[in-house]
Amino acid sequence: MNDKSALLNQLRIDRSSAPPPAERNWTRWLALGIVLLLIAAGAGWWLSRPVAIPVKVATAQALQGSGPGISAGASLLDASGYVVARRQATVAAKITGKVTEVLIEEGRHVKAGDVIGRLDDTNIRAAYDQATAQLRFAKASLAEVQVQLGNAERNYRRVEGLVAQHFVSESDLDTARTNYENLQAQLATSQSNVQVAQEGVQVAQRNLDDTVVRAPFDGVVTTKDAQPGEMVSPISAGGGFTRTGMGTIVDMDSLEVEVDVNESFINRVHADQPASVRLNAYTDWEIPAYVIAVIPTADRSKATVKVRVGFKTKDPRILPEMGARVAFLSEAAPETAGALAPKPGVLVPPDAVQGGGSNSSDAGVVYVIRSDDTVERRAVRLGARGSDGQTVLSGLSAGERVAIGDFAKLADGAKIKVEQ
Repeated sequence: MNDKSALLNQLRIDRSSAPPPAERNWTRWLALGIVLLLIAAGAGWWLSRPVAIPVKVATAQALQGSGPGISAGASLLDASGYVVARRQATVAAKITGKVTEVLIEEGRHVKAGDVIGRLDDTNIRAAYDQATAQLRFAKASLAEVQVQLGNAERNYRRVEGLVAQHFVSESDLDTARTNYENLQAQLATSQSNVQVAQEGVQVAQRNLDDTVVRAPFDGVVTTKDAQPGEMVSPISAGGGFTRTGMGTIVDMDSLEVEVDVNESFINRVHADQPASVRLNAYTDWEIPAYVIAVIPTADRSKATVKVRVGFKTKDPRILPEMGARVAFLSEAAPETAGALAPKPGVLVPPDAVQGGGSNSSDAGVVYVIRSDDTVERRAVRLGARGSDGQTVLSGLSAGERVAIGDFAKLADGAKIKVEQ
C-alpha cells in the first residue's frame, strides 16, 4: 500500500513552484511591447530615411578668351557708338488710300513679297472692271470688222472677174474696191482699239495691285505705324490723320555699329582692321568684329570721323539703336594668332543655375555634386547668358560637376541619384 502511494505521489504535479497568474501576464505583455517597439522603430527608420533625388549632371567647362574670329592683338583705340541697320525701310503704298487691313506686328519676321497690308480697292476695282469691259467690246468690234472685210474681199474678187468678162462696168469694180479698202482701214483701227483696251486693263491691274502693300525684303518689323481706317499716302508728311507708311522693316543681317572717332586718332583705324564690340546691355559679352570702312569726310562741329564696324557673328540679342563700345585691335602676331588664352569663369547649362538672368553680375546658386552622391549648395556670380550656355564668373571651377533637377527639392547635403 505504501508503494502505491509513493508512486502516485511521484505522478502528482507540484504547483507550489509555478508563477502566479499575474506574473505570467506581465511577462507576456512585456515581450509584446518589446516586439511592437522594434516594429515601430523599423517603420520610423524606413519612413525617415533620406530619399535620393533624381538629377542630371553637367560639368563646368573652362572659357576661352580667344576663339575663331577674335583677334589676339591689343586694343589701340576705344570709341563709343550705336548699333544701326544698314538696310531698313518704311514701307508705304504707291497710292493714297484708306487702310482696310494691317497684317504686321512689332517683332514679326517677314519675307520679301509677303503681304503686310491692304488698302480700300472699291473704286479701283470698279475701274478695272470697266477696263475689262472695254476690252471685250473692242474685241467684239474687231471680230465684226473681220467678218465684213472677208465678205467685201469675196465681192471684190467676184466683180473683178465679171469685169474681165464684160458683164459689169468699171464703176462697179471701183465701188467694190473702195468698200474692201475701207474695211481694211477699219480692221487696222479695230486692232489698235483692242491694243489700247489691253493697255488700259494692264494699268487698272497695276492700280489694283498697288492696293496690296508687300515687304520689299526679308527682315523684322520694328514699328507698326498704321491702323485700319486711317489714310496713308506716299507724299504725306506724316502729320494730321494721314500716315506715310504702314510700318518699318529692318534687315537684321545688315546690323553694324557706327562710331565717331576723334580725327586726331583716325590714323589708327583702317578698313578690315580687327575689332571687338561690347554692348552696353551685355558688358561681359565680347563680340568679334571688323572695320567695314572709314567714311571719307569729317564732322567739323565735333572734329570726328565716322567709322562703320561690322559683326563677324550674328546674334538675336543685337538690336538696332543699342549703345556699344568698340575696341580697335592691333594685328595679332603670327605665332600667337591661333592661341586660345584661358579666360576667368566657366560655362554651364542655364538649367544648372538657380536665379540670375541674362544680365551680367547677377547672383545665382548651383548645387555641386560631391563624391558621396550628395550636393553642396554654393552661391556664384553670373555673367552673360548666351546660346552656348550660362557664364559663371566666380564660385565654380572648371571640371566640377553640377546638378540639374528640381531646385525645390534640392538642399545642402541632400542625397541624389544620377540619371542618364
